[in-house]
Amino acid sequence: MYYTTDMRQSCMVYSMSNAVDGNQVIAMRQHTSGNLTFVKAYDTGGKGTGAKNVDPLMSQGSIILSDDGHFLFVVNAGSNDISSFRITNSGALILADVKHCGGFFPVSLAADYDLLYVANRGNGSSIASNVTGYRVDVNGGLTKITSQANPLSSRDAQPTCIVFNYESRKVAVSELNTNLISVFTVLADGSLNGPVLNNSSGAGPFGSVFLTNEILLVTEAGENALSSYKVNRDGTLSVISSSIPNYQAATCWVVLSQNKRFAYTSNAGTHSISTYEIDYNGHLSVSNVIYSTRDGAGAPIDSRVCSNNLYVLNGNEGSISVFLTDWEGRLIRTEVFRNTQLPKIGSQGLAILSMQPNYRC
Repeated sequence: MYYTTDMRQSCMVYSMSNAVDGNQVIAMRQHTSGNLTFVKAYDTGGKGTGAKNVDPLMSQGSIILSDDGHFLFVVNAGSNDISSFRITNSGALILADVKHCGGFFPVSLAADYDLLYVANRGNGSSIASNVTGYRVDVNGGLTKITSQANPLSSRDAQPTCIVFNYESRKVAVSELNTNLISVFTVLADGSLNGPVLNNSSGAGPFGSVFLTNEILLVTEAGENALSSYKVNRDGTLSVISSSIPNYQAATCWVVLSQNKRFAYTSNAGTHSISTYEIDYNGHLSVSNVIYSTRDGAGAPIDSRVCSNNLYVLNGNEGSISVFLTDWEGRLIRTEVFRNTQLPKIGSQGLAILSMQPNYRC
């Protein structure tokens, strides 16, 4: 039988415009009734690229929350800086700081406790791909950890996603151009050691997420697949499930269900979302595929989960699809919100904040 549990709660939904004349964070609220509404646009103090394509930054994690939900961080790829916001009890944003990204063309962020790291693409020649770290103070101010950025495997590695593991001891970076996954070790002072370079199981490593402290999932845009890895103490990766295909196109983004039994990949090329089942040891298998929008036209990119809801940004129409999940990981579409005030094409990033006290998304 097909069971669902409708436990809708009030959430704030944040995305970014990536506008070249002034980047903005667009805030929306999902009410307990299940309906999304536009709330406000907040200036980031920086600029986006203004690129008019489905995935303008070619990345996952361009806008993220701190673990405690007190801060929101966003990249400004057009002005080479990052912005931090304080989040009020109502979900409103207060700009706290804007700092240079430590490189060129910031695309992805990872945060844990008082640490924030940004992956910078570079320009392919004079400014190399790198990772730069910051301390976050109690007011959301950003201070660079070291004066030197951490280089990736090559000057033109083209990082697409950076993620922390749960104990903040490892940072993994997907490199699209090199088909490598760079793994850094976090030192006591917040600086990074490494990277240890690991071959991706398949071509085009893109989005990633830590399932547990030792298991990493990475999408492969070249293979349209998802792989899982055991993360070893020395930073090497051991393949668990190798390039499990979903037979879709442009598989670039991945997010976990709240119970971590399922992973959902966004496949922008076929306008679909794939559900992967995950067993206790991190082995993967595909169980379902569904269109992001009812008419099958929406190209899903960034996604996030909060409680039993999956939220997906459709990069070709600036809309957000909302799904309920059932006990078997299947998705039931409840809404496609189109009045987001995001550009029809060219927006990026998604972050979800639960407004329920003591609940973390």
